[in-house]
Amino acid sequence: MAKIWCSLWIITCLQLCTITFSKLEQVPTPPLPILPLPTYAQLKWQQREIIMFLHFGVNTFTNSEWGTGHESPGIFNPVGLDANQWARTASDAGISLMILTAKHHDGFCLWPSKYTDHSVANSPWRNGHGDVVHELVEAANPRGIDVGLYLSPWDRHDRRYGHEIAYNQYYLAQLQELLSRYGGVKEIWFDGNKGKNAPNMSYYFTDWFSMVKELQSSINIFSDAGPDVRWVGNEQGFAGSTCWSTINRTSLSIGNASIEDYLNKGDPKGTDWLPAECDVSIRDGWFWHKSESPKRLSKLLEIYYNSVGRNCVLLLNVPPNPTGLIANEDVKRLREFRSAIDTIFSTNLAEKCSIKVSSQRGGKGGGFGPENMLDNDHLWTYWAPRDDGKENHWIEFRSTGSDEGLRFNVIRIQEAIGLGQRIKRHDIYVDGKRVANGTTVGHKRLHRLGGGVVNGKIVRIKIGDSRGLPLISSIGLHFDPFWHPIGQPSE
Repeated sequence: MAKIWCSLWIITCLQLCTITFSKLEQVPTPPLPILPLPTYAQLKWQQREIIMFLHFGVNTFTNSEWGTGHESPGIFNPVGLDANQWARTASDAGISLMILTAKHHDGFCLWPSKYTDHSVANSPWRNGHGDVVHELVEAANPRGIDVGLYLSPWDRHDRRYGHEIAYNQYYLAQLQELLSRYGGVKEIWFDGNKGKNAPNMSYYFTDWFSMVKELQSSINIFSDAGPDVRWVGNEQGFAGSTCWSTINRTSLSIGNASIEDYLNKGDPKGTDWLPAECDVSIRDGWFWHKSESPKRLSKLLEIYYNSVGRNCVLLLNVPPNPTGLIANEDVKRLREFRSAIDTIFSTNLAEKCSIKVSSQRGGKGGGFGPENMLDNDHLWTYWAPRDDGKENHWIEFRSTGSDEGLRFNVIRIQEAIGLGQRIKRHDIYVDGKRVANGTTVGHKRLHRLGGGVVNGKIVRIKIGDSRGLPLISSIGLHFDPFWHPIGQPSE
């Protein structure tokens, strides 16, 4: 009898295990990623969307863009320098990373480097005891703002420049100072620019990059060739209408003007995840000049749509003046810029719609439904269609409100880039009429409708082509009151 009960118990346990495993097998899993993938640091960088650049140094006092390297440290004396004002300005603008030109092409160092006398240590500012990098870090960190640093490879002051080994040793020594003295640095900027008549010498980028990663493991390295963030190929703040975060690093070289178009667009067949950063100044120049004024709000918004809205991060330069402050008119324009972005995107009309999709991975309740496109997680929750290579993928929003339907002029689409960038082509229809079309999406694609405001009841987004299944993390229908295309009256 005991043997019979033991046998029955074993059979029952096996049946229960079979039922359990059967249920687990029915829980839909995420689709396989499409390589290459971003690192954690790259994902965090992408989510910042806007970064502040601070061009500041001896050029600020000489009304120059490129210093000669012969400037006396005695001219650097920003008597009212207040890094707290810089950080407060960034915080008010919703910016979480500030990058300072610790050394520009003139070779003057904004920190007291022990490897040169061409620094703040020999200036009258703070009686030679000042350190701009330290003051920025101390002002930024309490506000939750991260710091990045620009260290120009081209140095017009130091006599070692042109002597390959000696200068590369000097540059590495300064990198070690900056990356070991000031806590966590989130981005390091390697500018490939130099004058046509500069001495011909090789920079040991491989050595530099290795040292950077050794000292700061979570940092992003920016240059024309990455390895973490690439230049977009121009200084107007515009990415290509097609912009892949993927590219082939083997095709890139720093300071090579012939690859600017490739940098601007990326490569759908790229083997490296290397997203683009769009650098542009709030004024015409990179350094502060009395004769210049900040760009109009409409221009800044145009830049935003063509950078952040094209799968990039916007690096907006805001140069402090000779007093050591960000000019009041620049502060005001930044506040207007942030207020405008919040006004446009704080309301999502899609949230008031019913949603239909072409299909759903795992079926209803499977975890990959269209409701994921309207939650607050724009990265790890997403709509995924079922695995069917023959299927046409689409999403449809239908107004459930008044007879007037939906009124908007901006459409936002975001991919779940943590599993790779996928979408190659998409079209958008309102009540059956195509109002926008495009190629890549990536982290964020913004369509500001060229025809202006549309009124409609049904919005359908069709995915024409993609690398694997399209995974859409967020969609928005927004109204931009600042957008007045030619031929449409202002309100």
